[in-house]
Amino acid sequence: MTDIFENYSSPWLNEELLVLRDAARKFFTTELGPHQARWEEQGMVDRDAWTKTGAAGFLLAEMPVEYGGSGGDYRHETVIMEEQLRAGASGLGSQVHSQIVAPYFLNYGTEEQKQKWLPKMATGESVGAIAMTEPNTGSDLQGVRTTAIRDGDEYVINGSKTYISNGQHCDLVIVVAKTDPTQGAKGISLIVVEASTPGFQRGRNLKKMGQAAADTSELFFADCRVPVGNCLGDEGKGFVQLMQQLPQERLNIAQAAVVEMERAIAMTIDFVKQRKAFGQRVMDFQNTKFKLAECKTEAFIARTFVDQCLVRHMAGELDASTASMAKYWCTDKQNQIIDTCLQLHGGAGYMEEYPISGMYKDARVQSIYGGTNEIMKELISRTLDA
Repeated sequence: MTDIFENYSSPWLNEELLVLRDAARKFFTTELGPHQARWEEQGMVDRDAWTKTGAAGFLLAEMPVEYGGSGGDYRHETVIMEEQLRAGASGLGSQVHSQIVAPYFLNYGTEEQKQKWLPKMATGESVGAIAMTEPNTGSDLQGVRTTAIRDGDEYVINGSKTYISNGQHCDLVIVVAKTDPTQGAKGISLIVVEASTPGFQRGRNLKKMGQAAADTSELFFADCRVPVGNCLGDEGKGFVQLMQQLPQERLNIAQAAVVEMERAIAMTIDFVKQRKAFGQRVMDFQNTKFKLAECKTEAFIARTFVDQCLVRHMAGELDASTASMAKYWCTDKQNQIIDTCLQLHGGAGYMEEYPISGMYKDARVQSIYGGTNEIMKELISRTLDA
């Protein structure tokens, strides 16, 4: 496939990361990518995809070695994520597992909790999920209704969650719940529930517009009892913890958007060079060249932006507003660019046998999850009159 930025190298890359990139590209291209279509038909990946990925060392790359991880940092996770997407193996929810769930354990868990849960996540034996969204609560996390009321040495959890990534495969779920329903945001805690716990039940594997191979589920909690020791960090600090971790989640979504932009442009360039209309290549029409020039320019702006965000994140300087800018702008551009690329495919772009069709459907949710893009603009706007 055409390399649209052949003369650009991300400033955070080094020789070690390039070696990792080659290994990840080979693994995802040969081991997972070929199964994507079948996984889309069945609505989820095979369970052994997790253990294969863990055995290859591509889960929990930024977790310390003493907890089963690879001892890397966020750059290592980025390289793995990018190659997984380039291979078209997006069904495996390892971004949620490795880059969202695992950091909660590392940053807020006790030593006992880290030793208990992280090593099995690193091997893929345990799959992680985080349950924020509820049927009537999306981006407004302060409005969650799920409760975790203390009863002696246990929490009793009641409520329901929906649109939960990895919901069908998860073995561990971080549940956003109210431990004190009278305290608003200050009453929210993060409680870990193991899937074997009585009172925990998976609902439907939800059928979605796109990302068909990524299982997304309803989860139910009915007098689900877990030890008080399953609380991550201090009780009542859950909302603060969520706000601290969301910038990385939003950066991750923005980075995925950039990879998909680049991938769409590259495959479209290859397509229009081969396709002919009115006696000439589609590539030779001025409209085609101008549209692709616009797409490449915007993708390059997005690439350099998220690279700088990554550098700031590694230095501990990525603020919530900048992460929100990256998430909103890059996902909007992802949808616009993929739409343009599909148009340049003509009727072929509407056919499922062409990857651009699936990319179009998969992209739509990017501006919704991780906080809607409207919420991102609200967060950014708060800095304007500070």
